Amino acid sequence: MPTDERRAPLAEEHAAGGSALLIIDMMSEWRFPSSEPLLRHAARIAPAIEALRARCDAVGVPVVYVNDNHGRWRSDLRKVVQDACAQEGPGGDIARSLAPRERDYFVLKPKHSGFYATPLELLLRHLHVGQLILTGVSTEHCVSMTATDACMRDFKVWCPADGVASHTPALRDRTLTQLQESLCICTDPSPSLRLPELV
Repeated sequence: MPTDERRAPLAEEHAAGGSALLIIDMMSEWRFPSSEPLLRHAARIAPAIEALRARCDAVGVPVVYVNDNHGRWRSDLRKVVQDACAQEGPGGDIARSLAPRERDYFVLKPKHSGFYATPLELLLRHLHVGQLILTGVSTEHCVSMTATDACMRDFKVWCPADGVASHTPALRDRTLTQLQESLCICTDPSPSLRLPELV
């Protein structure tokens, strides 16, 4: 159903090129079983995500943070970001380098997919987004399920290999291959994307 922006304006402007950058689950305290290897690989992709975010800023592509609420139903985005930034070590370094800015959007999710029981789709429709760039963790869980749900909603999806991480590079690569083969999702690395041509 088309949205009537005059009655319920959820976004102040339209996305440049009809595109949006999603940063998935990078605001985290990394307190879950076997988090150490995932955190290590997340730290390696953080600079690529930061560089891609800067490129999106330069051409008017909005940035949407899609983040777990960690089962804390009284949590809010400020608390999630504050706790992530306050920690020591690589987790804090990631959060401080990628922390949302005033102009960014933030959606808390209760499950793996960014679309499940969240306002993400409605926000994207108000932004006039038709194409999504997915980054973050983990490739085989939250990124993959968000990508699948996006495709079912007729969004075009791009998932750069240098912008997503798993517990191991092999697991990331297997998941990306599956996304390529089953959903025709482009997984070329982020430097290959020419943002002004995303129309």
